[in-house]
Amino acid sequence: MYEPNVVGDWQEYDEHAGLRVRVHRLEAAEPPRGRDDAADGLTYFCLRVTVENRGSRHLGIHLEDGQIDVRVGPDGESAFLDWRNSQFIEGFDVYPLRRVTAVLYAAGPEASLGLVDVQVQLRVDEEWTDRRLWSGSIGAPGGTAEAQQGAVRDSLAHQVSAFLRDQAEEGTA
Repeated sequence: MYEPNVVGDWQEYDEHAGLRVRVHRLEAAEPPRGRDDAADGLTYFCLRVTVENRGSRHLGIHLEDGQIDVRVGPDGESAFLDWRNSQFIEGFDVYPLRRVTAVLYAAGPEASLGLVDVQVQLRVDEEWTDRRLWSGSIGAPGGTAEAQQGAVRDSLAHQVSAFLRDQAEEGTA
């Protein structure tokens, strides 16, 4: 079964030796040139897409409108993409051991930001790569400290800690 990358993971492309990409720094952030009127009532967030060339020759990278798709919530609804505030990669030659980063501003309903999917399809030297998917989240699903604490209580790490604590108490009794 195909599983998406986690935000922050690098993904290598077999068809372009040494080329790798990642979606990272998914966080709540206001756009630098002000909010778009169409995003009224939505919560803004920012993400970065970095392309790195670890190969031996330079590669022409394009990452523009329509090559990044951002979906939010369990139903995968389209996020509002603020193209005016975003910075894309438009025909940039990435030389060996160099990186280039696109910065994207998007917005969605605050309640849906617990699940964010980002799909990227690069164009490298005028050839399209396969699409890749990253999943992440911004804050707790409910956006509250209580929701975060509830998630921690139910986590495997918490269960293991409670089990070890119980074992230690039984050993001292």
